[in-house]
Amino acid sequence: MIRATSQGKHGYRSPLPHDDSSARKGLRSAGFLIFLILHGSSFALANDSIGDAAAAIEHDFVSAAKCKSCHGKELMGDQYGTWLKGVHHGAYETLKNSRAETIAREKQLGLPAFEAPQCLVCHVTAFGVPKSRIREHITPQDGVQCESCHGPGRDYRKKKVMSKLRRARSAGLWEPEEDHGICLRCHNSQSPTHDPQRYTLSDGSTSDFDYEQAMQKISHPIPEHVKGHYLELRAEQKAEEKRRKKLGR
Repeated sequence: MIRATSQGKHGYRSPLPHDDSSARKGLRSAGFLIFLILHGSSFALANDSIGDAAAAIEHDFVSAAKCKSCHGKELMGDQYGTWLKGVHHGAYETLKNSRAETIAREKQLGLPAFEAPQCLVCHVTAFGVPKSRIREHITPQDGVQCESCHGPGRDYRKKKVMSKLRRARSAGLWEPEEDHGICLRCHNSQSPTHDPQRYTLSDGSTSDFDYEQAMQKISHPIPEHVKGHYLELRAEQKAEEKRRKKLGR
C-alpha cells in the first residue's frame, strides 16, 4: 500500500497496512451489512483512512439542502447552483459509467462500482460515517456535497453563525483553502484513477493534485461585497421586494 501524508486538522491520514482486522473498522453503516447479506462473498472493505470517515467528525451532517437556503441565492453567488452543475455533484453518477465498470472488474471488487464501499467512500458524502452523526437524509445521488469539503454543518449553518467567520470556524466550518488535507482525503494515491502527472505546475513539474488548479474547476466564490455583510444586504433586499410587491410590480 502506498502511503500519503498531509498536514491539516481535517485532512488525510496515512493508512495502516491493509488487513482483515483494519478493514472491519469500515463496517459503520447498515449498507455494508446489506452488501454482505445479498452477495455472500468476501471482499476488501473501504479503508477508513479515506473519505469523510477519515476526518475527525465533531458535528452532524445535515445535507446540502440546508446550505441552499442561503447559498442558493443570487445575492450570495448561488454556490448551490454551481455545485449542481459541477463534477462533485456528479460523483456518484460517474460510478455507473463504463470506465467505473472496468475499474471495479479489474480491482475484483465483487460489486458494481456504484455499490462498492471502496468507491462510495469518496463518491458519496458521509459514507462510512456513524449514523448518529447524520441528522438529515443524504442521498447517494447528491454525490459529494458541501459538507465533505466544508464540514458537517449542523452547528455552523445558521445565518447568525455564518455571518461571523470566527464563530463559524468554532462551530465546525472547514476551510479547504487553509487545509488542503481536506481534499487529499480522496484525491490521493489510493484512488484507482490516481495519476501522478495529472497537473502541471508552474515550474514545469507534475503532481497528482494541485489545489489552485483543482479549485478552478469548481470555483464558487461568495461576492466580495457580500462577505461579512450578508444579513444586512439580505434585509435590504427583502425590504425592496416588499416595497415592489406593495406597488404591484
